[in-house]
Amino acid sequence: MPASSLSWLQRQRQLLKLEYEYEKAQFRQQTEAAGVARKVKQGLCWYPVRFGKSYYNSLNQLVVEAERTEYTDEEHGFEPGKQVCFFTQDASGELRRNGTQGGRLHYFHFTATVSFVDGNLMVAALPGAEALALLRESERAGVQLALDETTYRLMFEALEKAAAAKHGRLAELREIFHGTAMAGKLHLPPMRFPWLNPTQETAVNEVLRAKDVMVVHGPPGTGKTTTLVEAIHETLHRESQVLVCAQSNMAVDWIAEKLTDRGVSVLRVGNPSRVNDKMLSFTYERRFEAHPSYPQLWAIRKTIRELYAHRPATGREAFHQKIARLRDRATELEISINENLFNDARVIACTLAGSAHRVLMGKKFTTLFIDEAAQALEAACWIAIQKAGRVILAGDHRQLPPTVKCPEALKGGLGQTLMESVASRQPAAVCLLRTQYRMNEQIMRFSSECFYGGKVESAPEVKYRGILDWESPMEWIDTADPTQTAHFLPPEEEREGRVPDHDSGETQSPDSTSRANPTEARLTLDILKHYFQKIGKGRILEERIDTGIISPYKGQVRLLRVLLRRDEFFKPYRHLLSVNTVDGFQGQERDIILISMVRSNAEGQIGFLHDLRRMNVAITRARMKLILVGDSHTLCRTAFYRRLYDYVHTPPAQ
Repeated sequence: MPASSLSWLQRQRQLLKLEYEYEKAQFRQQTEAAGVARKVKQGLCWYPVRFGKSYYNSLNQLVVEAERTEYTDEEHGFEPGKQVCFFTQDASGELRRNGTQGGRLHYFHFTATVSFVDGNLMVAALPGAEALALLRESERAGVQLALDETTYRLMFEALEKAAAAKHGRLAELREIFHGTAMAGKLHLPPMRFPWLNPTQETAVNEVLRAKDVMVVHGPPGTGKTTTLVEAIHETLHRESQVLVCAQSNMAVDWIAEKLTDRGVSVLRVGNPSRVNDKMLSFTYERRFEAHPSYPQLWAIRKTIRELYAHRPATGREAFHQKIARLRDRATELEISINENLFNDARVIACTLAGSAHRVLMGKKFTTLFIDEAAQALEAACWIAIQKAGRVILAGDHRQLPPTVKCPEALKGGLGQTLMESVASRQPAAVCLLRTQYRMNEQIMRFSSECFYGGKVESAPEVKYRGILDWESPMEWIDTADPTQTAHFLPPEEEREGRVPDHDSGETQSPDSTSRANPTEARLTLDILKHYFQKIGKGRILEERIDTGIISPYKGQVRLLRVLLRRDEFFKPYRHLLSVNTVDGFQGQERDIILISMVRSNAEGQIGFLHDLRRMNVAITRARMKLILVGDSHTLCRTAFYRRLYDYVHTPPAQ
């Protein structure tokens, strides 16, 4: 095997090991050093929790309900598929039975998997009845995110298999991705799709012609999902079944829902994050339960559990023979149900890690589609690629990158995705979608020029969209310029009762690594209030003009949410307002977007605002109006923000 592809995969494994060790050390620090209140604030744990009913689900997993008894609106990282651990906190600080000393926190020696989260309720799958008994005995219990050892193990194994492959499809794809082999194409006549635009139509045709790999590069608002759904639908005219994956449950749910709307039979393997009947109706678990043979299987499993609960003191051989017969019958029924479910489905949808699910063991697919491929670590992609004959990657590597926590691993290149590598090595296999349907031309053009070589254009129907006549669709309110900010401050009498600002710049909370800027947060809401008054309450409510407030920093997001909740002016509009981080707004859009930049210091330090891809995401969420709020003296020392500032303040060419 050429050294280039081998060394690449070996390097990926080394960097992944750095990330794994870094995450382990962080988790150890969180469990041993950080207090409960801080972990709750950071979204790492719920405390206290009360355990509700427990039962066996259709997959024969013992699950328990855990309810958060002290509600907080802090963001949290719990979602289906995540690993969690449980702890207790004793007033005495003494070690509890089967727990591990960690200051005053005592962790149980098992992990569980989240299968459902909604509001204050979580359902977690436990390893067995003993774990449940320990939780039932516990007082002052909590649940915390755990290190996902399983996904790391799957990624390491996938990289090793890809590197070890001597021949076969896996070895061929490895050489196309990182070696000297070129991606092949089939010679097929072009098909017409009149409901798509020219670049979308070209992309679908290129997917059909791709013999090995194809990249659908979809900048913001260009209809990547529409194109991908059409490509999958057309592929199913030639293949009986395809595998569709994404990095996150939410992304899988989104593409699965769109395919279902298109009339495609989807089987969703894993835990959906969207808790609604439509989503649940095509999950593996719900369809498994609905199968005509399931009541018989459930009855057999129940009998086995009851037999174990009342195990006889004598006649053990007969007991074990009876258990063995029942288990064999249960296995036969489970295999039969699975065959029925998979034979009926045209699309199998799951996360990249979920493609290693036991129900997919041994299954192969001619085509693998990976959506949001620019947000997935390469190692995660190889988990699914092992099952595929060819790979279609869809996403945008000029938007949010994968999450890499270890600075050394990030610097070494762990954040470089498979999609980026293929786009670089196989440019003929890339199709860029060029027409966007979201943004006003001025908002779009800055992103197009900075990130896409000026190749993205606006559809005529959105080119001049706006809210107010004769207004600029982009504004930068400079917090370093008192003449600008004074215009938005409320009258003196309305400022009574507001907490005075003791620090007009950024701050860092002692119990958090994130930053906030109280003055800028209040100013941001004052700017929005002023703009709402110009539009008029009646029109906002009647036309449902929605607004998003974005900040790159979680600390500022928390502060903005608190201020928004306290301000009576915004009460009628709260159903049309959302506040979140850049990552939280990925894939979304709003009529009005305000971005609070936070950073304001004499040194010109801007932290991870240096990640320009995040700013590309933030800017391109706006359909009609974009308002940036930030300190030009701090931000404009960086070339990108100077360019953005100049662009906003330069009148468009007529």
